Amino acid sequence: MRKEYDFSHAKRGPVVPSRPGKTRITIRIDDEVLDWFRERVHEAGGGNYQSLINLALREHIRRKREPLEDTLRRVLREELPNRRATRRSA
Repeated sequence: MRKEYDFSHAKRGPVVPSRPGKTRITIRIDDEVLDWFRERVHEAGGGNYQSLINLALREHIRRKREPLEDTLRRVLREELPNRRATRRSA
């Protein structure tokens, strides 16, 4: 290791620039939330928990923008098969 380094031509910022459409931020997330996403990535055999969080946020936004009629149709499609199966087994 040198005793001194010359940083006179150094540039500030991340070593690897962000891709277009991506912004580097710092946020605080509850430990249990972060652990949940990390566990999902581990169970999947690898990946990036940050990408998984981004995907979850995008899905949340998509559903918030979904018209009420579409939401009702989606919920009914998801729940009706469960109701039919319950009635048949009773």
